[in-house]
Amino acid sequence: MRIERRLLRFITITNWVLLGVVTVSGFILASMHFALGILAGGLIVTINFHLLYRSLRQALTPQHLSNTRVVLGKYYIRFVASAVIIFVLIANHYVDPLGLVIGLSVVVTGIFIATLNEIRKIIF
Repeated sequence: MRIERRLLRFITITNWVLLGVVTVSGFILASMHFALGILAGGLIVTINFHLLYRSLRQALTPQHLSNTRVVLGKYYIRFVASAVIIFVLIANHYVDPLGLVIGLSVVVTGIFIATLNEIRKIIF
């Protein structure tokens, strides 16, 4: 269980650091519209990642084993809420869609970095 906690901590910290670095870079190198897209996408995906972690932790603790329908219901509610938020942001031209896509890829990038880090530890 120790490695899972370490990986989760690494991914969480990496997500926030990546979000900060990419957002600040967006504000410096691109327009405000583009940087707000990065920030909005990063916040959406990072908050969803945290809420998924909480849902799964609660569902899998021995005292509170939840029905899979409850876990999936929460997942789909988050998914629909995220889709609505993304639709509103793009439809009302609050953010740049390319910046939003870059922001939405923060968690995937964090997981990829964690994977490379673990492979590095295994090999070396």
